[in-house]
Amino acid sequence: MSYAGDFRAVVRHRDFRRLFATRLTSQAADGAFQSALASVFFFSPERQTSAASVAGAFAVLLLPYSIVGPFAGVLLDRWRRRQILVVANLLRTAMVLGVAALTALHVVGFPLYVAVLACLSVNRFFLAGLSAALPHVVSRAELVMANSVSTTTGTIVAILGAGAGFGLKKLLGEGDGADAQVIVVAALAYALAAGLAARMDRDLLGPDFSADRPQTREAVRHVARGLVDGARHVWRHRSAGHALAAIGAHRFFYGVSTISGILLFRSYFNDTDDVDAGLAGLASAFAASGAGFLLAAVVTPEVTRHWRKQTWIVACFAGAAVTEAFFVVWLSEAGLLLGAFVVGVAAQGSKICVDTIVQESVDDAFRGRVFSFYDVIFNIAFVSAAAFSALVLPADGASPAVFAVIAAGYAVTAATYGVATRGLDDHTRPVPTP
Repeated sequence: MSYAGDFRAVVRHRDFRRLFATRLTSQAADGAFQSALASVFFFSPERQTSAASVAGAFAVLLLPYSIVGPFAGVLLDRWRRRQILVVANLLRTAMVLGVAALTALHVVGFPLYVAVLACLSVNRFFLAGLSAALPHVVSRAELVMANSVSTTTGTIVAILGAGAGFGLKKLLGEGDGADAQVIVVAALAYALAAGLAARMDRDLLGPDFSADRPQTREAVRHVARGLVDGARHVWRHRSAGHALAAIGAHRFFYGVSTISGILLFRSYFNDTDDVDAGLAGLASAFAASGAGFLLAAVVTPEVTRHWRKQTWIVACFAGAAVTEAFFVVWLSEAGLLLGAFVVGVAAQGSKICVDTIVQESVDDAFRGRVFSFYDVIFNIAFVSAAAFSALVLPADGASPAVFAVIAAGYAVTAATYGVATRGLDDHTRPVPTP
C-alpha cells in the first residue's frame, strides 16, 4: 500500500483525524517558533556563533527536560491524555507570548534561556502524550501506518511551518522585533491546537488504569523507584529495550551532524556577516531532510510488510553510515543537502519502526512513562552530542575526522542492533519475569 493508501486507511477513523489535526497544527507552530529561535540564537549578527556556543544552547535547552521527563511520564499514565493535550497547548500559548515579549525587549542570556526551556519542556510532554495516545485511535494492525502518517506528516508540517516563519521574517525585516512577531504567530497556532484537542472526548485517549497503580502524589514522590520499575518493564520487553538503545545512539550521531551543519551554513559555506544566506542554506537543508522524511513515510510501511522492522532499522543506519562517510572526502553545500535527504530517510524510517515496536510491546499502563523515557533518551543523547561537538568541532564545522566518527558510529550501531535482535520475534513478546 502506498503512503496515500496508508493515509486513507487511518484517516477514515474520526478520532484519528482529530488527534492528527491537533498534532499538525501544533507542529506547524513548533516549526515557526523554532525558525525564530534559530534566528535569535544562531544567526543573529550581534552574536558570535561557535561550536561551544551552539552546543551550549542545545545543552541548556534540552538537558533539564531529562529531570522533567520522568515526572511527565507519571502524569501521562494518570491524567486524561486528552486534557494534557489541551492544557499543554494553552500553556505553550502563554509561554511563547512571554518569549515574544522578551525577544522584542532585546532580553538575552539566562532569562531568555529559561523561558524557551519552559516552552520546549511542555512541547516534549505534548509529543510524548501524542505517542502514548495513538493506540487508542487506531487498531494494533494499523499502528505502523498510523505512525508513518502522523509522525512523518507532523515533521514535514513542522518544516513547512519553519519555512513559513522564515518567509514571514523576510517580509518583516531584520532584528528582534521581526523575530518577536513570528513568535506571536506561533503562539496563536498553539491556541488553535488547544481548541482542536478539546473536540475529542475526555476519556478517549486513556490511560487504561491498572488496579494496583499508586496514587499520583505517591507516584510523584517515588518517581525514582518508578523509573526503576519502568526500566524493568522495558527490560522484560527486549525488543523495546534494544530499539530505544539503538535510537539513542542514532540521536547522538544525528546531533553531532546537526550542530556541524549549523556551523557549516553559518561560517563555512557563507560569510558570517551574510545572515540571510546562512539561514536560507539551513532552511534548504531542513527542506531536503523533510523530503527524506516523506520518502520514509512512503516506503517504510511497504518495506516492513516484507522485512522485519528491526531489519529496516539496520538498513536505515547503514545508509546513514555510507552518507556520512561521503563527507569525509567531499564536503560541499550540494553534497550536504543530498546528505540531509538520505539521513532524513534513515532518521524517520528508523523512528517509525522504533515507535511501533515500543507501542506494540509495552503495556498501556506504562506507555506514558516509556515514551517520556524515550524523550529523555533523545535529549541526553543530543546533549552528549553537543558536549562532544563543543570539544572537537572547529568554529566553521568542517572536520573530516568528525564525519568519520559519525559514519563509524552509525555502522557499529547498525551491526550491533542487527546481532542483538536477530533471534527476537517481530511481534515483541515480553521476556518472562524471573
